[in-house]
Amino acid sequence: MHLSPDQLIYWQHGFIKINNTIVMTWVLMLVLVVGSWLITRRLVTNLQISRWQSMLEVVVTGINQQIKEVGLQQSEKYIGFIGTLFLFIAMAAFMSVLPDYEPPTGSLSTTAAMAICVFVAVPLFGIAEEGVKTYLAHYLQPSPFLLPFNIIEEFTRTLALAVRLFGNMMSGAMILAILLTITPLVFPVVMTVLGLLVGMVQAYIFSILAAVYIAAAIQAREHSNDKSKAETNKKPDH
Repeated sequence: MHLSPDQLIYWQHGFIKINNTIVMTWVLMLVLVVGSWLITRRLVTNLQISRWQSMLEVVVTGINQQIKEVGLQQSEKYIGFIGTLFLFIAMAAFMSVLPDYEPPTGSLSTTAAMAICVFVAVPLFGIAEEGVKTYLAHYLQPSPFLLPFNIIEEFTRTLALAVRLFGNMMSGAMILAILLTITPLVFPVVMTVLGLLVGMVQAYIFSILAAVYIAAAIQAREHSNDKSKAETNKKPDH
């Protein structure tokens, strides 16, 4: 039993390693790509749709609705990124029912990479929405003296995203592995079902937090613009 799928190494040459995390990540990406192609290759717009398309529409509609509820009304701009985060984490948990499969989200390197993607995406979406100057100005709000703390906040929430997802996924896998060795079959099956539920919850939390961070960045710009307009309107006419 090992703490992380990183410890299971299939091939190594010098500092270059191909471990279980890399292999399972590529397997998961292949499943998502092939699955997406199979589901979307025969999409129709009439009332008679397949069960796969119906399920896909439910998922997409649900993600769109959740994105709008956090304040991003133009959800079509963000569903590609946020939806991918959700599907990757959710499918990683769902595939854990397969034998010899270890979710790559049980590795800190995977969760850190996903958190870094959020860290980079937040300013990119903010700059695309409001421009570089307006986006950077929020780091000086409400006072220029808070600039160091605003910068530190960006890094700490990225670290929190990575550690939270890693801790929950890794602990679930470890508990299941222990139970398989000391208890009858029925109880581990129940824990596997609970593990799937935890995986879905973690996928939801991670993707929603990413949406909240993006919404906060964009809304901060909008609040700054509204404040500037209000101050301009208050100036007396000469």
